Amino acid sequence: MKTTPQHDLKTPAKTGAELLVQALIAEGVDYIFGVPGGAILPILDVLADGGPEFILCRDETGAAFMAQAYGRITSRPGVVLTTSGPGLINAVCGVATAHEDRDPLVIITGHVSQRMQLRPTHMNLDTAALFNPITKWSVEIEDAETIPEAICNAFRLAVTDRKGAVHLSIPVNISTSAVTQRPLPTAPPPTQGVASPMLLNAMAKRLESAERPTILLGVRAGTPSVAEAVRRFMTPCKLPAVMTFEASGTLSRNQLGQFAGRVGYIRNQPGDALLKGADLVLTIGYDPVEYDPSEWLKGSSAKVIHLDSIPAVIDSFYQPEMEVIGDIALHLDHLAAALKKDFNDPRPDVDLAREALLHEQSRGQTLNGYPIHPLRFIHALRNCLDDDITVTCDVGAHEIWMARYFFCYKPRHLLFSMGHQTMGVAMPWALTAALVRKGHKAVSVSGDGSFMMTVMELETAVRLQLNTIHIVWVDQGYNLIESLQNRQFGRHFGCRFGPIDFVGLAEALGAIGLRVTSPSEIESVLEAGLSAQGPVVIEVPIDYSDNAELVATLEAGALH
Repeated sequence: MKTTPQHDLKTPAKTGAELLVQALIAEGVDYIFGVPGGAILPILDVLADGGPEFILCRDETGAAFMAQAYGRITSRPGVVLTTSGPGLINAVCGVATAHEDRDPLVIITGHVSQRMQLRPTHMNLDTAALFNPITKWSVEIEDAETIPEAICNAFRLAVTDRKGAVHLSIPVNISTSAVTQRPLPTAPPPTQGVASPMLLNAMAKRLESAERPTILLGVRAGTPSVAEAVRRFMTPCKLPAVMTFEASGTLSRNQLGQFAGRVGYIRNQPGDALLKGADLVLTIGYDPVEYDPSEWLKGSSAKVIHLDSIPAVIDSFYQPEMEVIGDIALHLDHLAAALKKDFNDPRPDVDLAREALLHEQSRGQTLNGYPIHPLRFIHALRNCLDDDITVTCDVGAHEIWMARYFFCYKPRHLLFSMGHQTMGVAMPWALTAALVRKGHKAVSVSGDGSFMMTVMELETAVRLQLNTIHIVWVDQGYNLIESLQNRQFGRHFGCRFGPIDFVGLAEALGAIGLRVTSPSEIESVLEAGLSAQGPVVIEVPIDYSDNAELVATLEAGALH
């Protein structure tokens, strides 16, 4: 943050724009991601003299994705600033993605002056109504004196579970209005307590009486503070666990013996078999948006205990017999104290699930064909990266391969989007990871389809000299869609496109471009990218001939 005396919070603001910037400083905002435009010129003029650092992006969608990653990595709201009309419309995709992925984000959009809003003037639309369905709160500020209240409540609401996006619209005349108010102090979200000892003891007895209890870790289990509590709980308590994609990194390396894999999207994993055979599932921080209960509870007689910071969403499949709501970490510590059993007895179902997972993962080192098999590349990538490097994944077939077989041991260091499954997130997320986690590289993994959706942000990475490596799996098509079409219709249509020279594209934008031309080169090319300074793009021709297995269902016999 580059606060100057002009924006010292002891100096009264003169305009709405100055008061807004002061309020953002009071909230501890480091960065504002955005694209300039006429309706936010007064705000940008204030930022030119100090305050949070403005990160100029090449498109508002990318700006929103970058802010989303900030929210996920830091657990504090990422901030987006856009102009009116097409500026804020472009940000809709990123805002909806953050909201559905349960990441805290505050978007501030400029608007035409209030006196123009009833006229058919350009760049004029009902912005509050536009964002209302995709945020927790969407409001237009109608009085500049209320800016501190709006900012304080927006930030508080964004980080209160269920976390998500908040939208504030600021007309130009509000930004230029004279003000007398000062920023409000930061108001943290309310503190959650712990359930009664009677309920926790009953929960412990229910777990101890189960024959095949299994843990399902969800998105809120993956926050760093909760992940630490999960690790503490599972150290003496040897229950097996599966996790959703967004819970990646919750367990440590020392707990791999309890890990039966990640589940999500298609029910055909070893973890799915374990869930199906369980008689009791303890969900921790699970959100149905990650993996619909109709998938993993279909055909199962398992009972569910719901442990979360928010109540369960009840449907015809998800009907917990016990529900413990409040501080997840505190509840896990209290539950561990109440348990009298270590669950260390042999479990053939767990052994089978672990063997199936590890067998498939270990195949990677034996696959030496060209183009590169996904498992071969994932094996090499894991060997080349240390645990402090953040890996971001775009949406597509590559995401499923990575989610199933790329293990991660630090929370919020392997990022997926499972809400709207939005393509194009990986590069902007990696930029933010490199920006926030200074001194550590960030790696993005995209398909050639998803990479091109936000490729313009490579210029942002070059301009900021961010140490990022962007890996592009090349097959000249939307292969996951092709696989789904083949499964459902026996043919595919509308999902193939032409070749792109990604090395040349990277160099044209000022980045380093590298290409893998044989399996024996994978490690050396990755090491070259990791040792380089600034952004690197690595093109990897990929063999997707095994993708049909990704979309085969459990009932079709995909599990052995």
